[in-house]
Amino acid sequence: MNTQMRRAAVAVAATAMAASLAACGSAKESGDTGSKTGAAKGDDITIGLLLPENQTARYEKFDKPLIEKKISELTNGKAKVVYANAKQDATLQNQQVDTMITNKVDALIVDAVDSKAIAGSVKKAKAEGIPVVAFDRLAEGPIDAYTSFDNEEVGHVQGKALLEALGAKAKDGQIVMMNGAITDPNAALFKKGAKAELEGKVNIGREFDTKEWKPENANANMEAAITALGKDKIIGVYSANDGMAGGIITALKAGGFTKLPPVTGQDAELAGVQRIVAGEQFMSVYKPYAPEAAAAAEMAVALAKGEKLDSIAKSTVDSPTTKGVPSVLVPVVSLTKDNIKDTVIKDGVYTVADICTPKYKAACDALGLK
Repeated sequence: MNTQMRRAAVAVAATAMAASLAACGSAKESGDTGSKTGAAKGDDITIGLLLPENQTARYEKFDKPLIEKKISELTNGKAKVVYANAKQDATLQNQQVDTMITNKVDALIVDAVDSKAIAGSVKKAKAEGIPVVAFDRLAEGPIDAYTSFDNEEVGHVQGKALLEALGAKAKDGQIVMMNGAITDPNAALFKKGAKAELEGKVNIGREFDTKEWKPENANANMEAAITALGKDKIIGVYSANDGMAGGIITALKAGGFTKLPPVTGQDAELAGVQRIVAGEQFMSVYKPYAPEAAAAAEMAVALAKGEKLDSIAKSTVDSPTTKGVPSVLVPVVSLTKDNIKDTVIKDGVYTVADICTPKYKAACDALGLK
């Protein structure tokens, strides 16, 4: 990771920690802030890292290297990270957890493919004295800690942005809602936040829960919506993330839209940022990955060493199965063409050269991205 990204990671992590201080509740109230593994351990520990899929760019490009780097920093380079990607297969992820339990890792960081399906594996880990940090998605079962973004706020940010884009024409037609996968608890929170902003202010013509978050499934859903509603009736699209926004925009272009309606997104993927520059996608949600990764690493290392989380997790959340889980929730930012320079470029996520390839040079020039 370059120097700029390292500085950004430190700066954003500091911001997130300040934000978390204002959150309600405390780790002390949960009654379960430390590992149950017994004797304290040194830096020579093994952390299992399980990520859900490799379709979304963030996991391999940002989360994995950021978590590995932070764990190394926290343990003077002595810790070992064992990595597995489930490629959107919940059964495979359960097998990966079993393997890590067999290999006696000291703690697990798990971003669940399916928050319910992972519960049995979390129980197995706990039974073997291995603490589990739920990363990005609130896994069910007896998890020890959780870090993510304020996912309901993500939906609010997306809904507000779509209303802003529609302006006075918000009820002149119908919008399509392209939600995420029902197996992802975050998708329900995004939807809840977005609907709180949109319901009563727009007409929702069609709504989909998109299987596996796949762009091709969003593309097929959008084609069905265009057929059902007619292209002249669709004035906007709520897309829960950037990958799906890409599939949606492809369908809109193929469906004969000469002027694209505003489309939302999330994750600030490079392709999404480039579509924003080009005027094809209205916005994305920028989620600073560095503080989320740092929190996961800090909690996993502390738990592996048998330490308490009081100084790291300043708030708690309740899952369907576990109450008072020590948590760090990271704030998010609405990303539009107006603040690309002050967000993903300033934080070192992308350079101007990354975004402004020859295809986008003219649009970048128009926005002053040079």
